Amino acid sequence: MINYILRRLVTAALLIVAVSIVTFGIFFLIPKATGADPAQMYVGKTATPAAVEATRVKLGLDQPIYVQYGRYVKGIVMGRDFNSGPSVTHCSAPCFGYSFRTDREVWPLLIDRLPVTVSLALGAAVIWLVGGVLGGVISALKRGTILDRTVMIIALAGVSLPVYFTGLIFQSLFVHEWRIFKGGEYVNFVDDPLGWANKLFLAWVSLALLLAATYTRLTRATMLETISEDYIRTARAKGLKERVVIAKHAMRSVLTPIVTIFGLDLGSLLGGAILTESVFSLPGIGRLSIDAVTEKDLPIILGVTLFGAFFIVMANLVVDVLYAVIDPRVRLG
Repeated sequence: MINYILRRLVTAALLIVAVSIVTFGIFFLIPKATGADPAQMYVGKTATPAAVEATRVKLGLDQPIYVQYGRYVKGIVMGRDFNSGPSVTHCSAPCFGYSFRTDREVWPLLIDRLPVTVSLALGAAVIWLVGGVLGGVISALKRGTILDRTVMIIALAGVSLPVYFTGLIFQSLFVHEWRIFKGGEYVNFVDDPLGWANKLFLAWVSLALLLAATYTRLTRATMLETISEDYIRTARAKGLKERVVIAKHAMRSVLTPIVTIFGLDLGSLLGGAILTESVFSLPGIGRLSIDAVTEKDLPIILGVTLFGAFFIVMANLVVDVLYAVIDPRVRLG
């Protein structure tokens, strides 16, 4: 088990390095290849030539690309100083970049927005995981009945409706028309738990409705395949109760693909649920990325991209470890 985890840790570390190289190349090599100036992208089109040149020197964009990448990686690990003559801008570790437009480091911006995105992702994850898996199991066990058809119709509707549509409908009905929820601005959990839940509940449901449909359909298909296996028939022939057969034997096989997509979905959401945060005006990482794209703030865009990639890689690592717990045969692979 330890060797298995160590191999996965090494793989995750290599993936992070590869992602950093690819991301750095996208933001710094491709613009040069297309004739764009990365320094101009940092300071904006309205900046003077002197400001653009000062930014080029300060960021080290006049250096070879491998030197720029080495400084970038060193900045993440140890921090970095951006020098331009007598002016020195320090970026503390981990330095994911420095926004010269807002005169702020990118990492504190990400950490400041992270609790909002985590609150959104985890709350929605509980709803879509429990609701999706439970709906899929019930649908499979009641195959061909009205309950099965009802669950699948709801799942089909959920996966077909985009979150910006359901989110706006929910807000129109539950906030403005029926006034069941107050809406308003986001509040921290420690300051007002009820206000925190009140603001996030509709966002949780809107996001969970979209993702729960996939889990319902996957769980149903896997459960139907599993309950037809010989070992399930053997368990039933031995006289085991149906709930024991389903919960102890069938669910172990069902959980394997569920764990896969759950880890990836949660990892991508922690990197920023862009549409949901925009619809419900949540000041999370997704909203930060939209604002950065609108303002063409390159360091923040780069920081959000690496931040999201990090969560996805970590989610894959957690999934690999859970595989070994659910199915010991994976460790031998």
